[in-house]
Amino acid sequence: MTRYSATDLGEGAGEGGWEFKILRSATGAFKKPEALQRILEEEGRAGWVMIEKFDSQRVRVKRPSAARSGDASLGFDPYRTTVGISEGRLTLIIMACVFAVIGITVGIIFIATRK
Repeated sequence: MTRYSATDLGEGAGEGGWEFKILRSATGAFKKPEALQRILEEEGRAGWVMIEKFDSQRVRVKRPSAARSGDASLGFDPYRTTVGISEGRLTLIIMACVFAVIGITVGIIFIATRK
């Protein structure tokens, strides 16, 4: 991961400096260049620019602190850190599928043994 000097944190952002965040995707959306581009375009409306891509699940972005002044008119949360489905929701879906498969399997075994 990139280390930032005091100069990096102050230059080009104006008086307030920079804000940083890491965007996360539970499904690895950043693997697809077109998906990454679409997400970065939306984040760009709030002033965020990509600094580095860690992997297919994490991207670091920054913006000048002064960009906060336009946040109210964006129509989305400029401080969101999750893109797409959240990790918790993905876990619930996977668990529901596992329990459904177990239930179907038990049902089939039950029906087969009753004959």
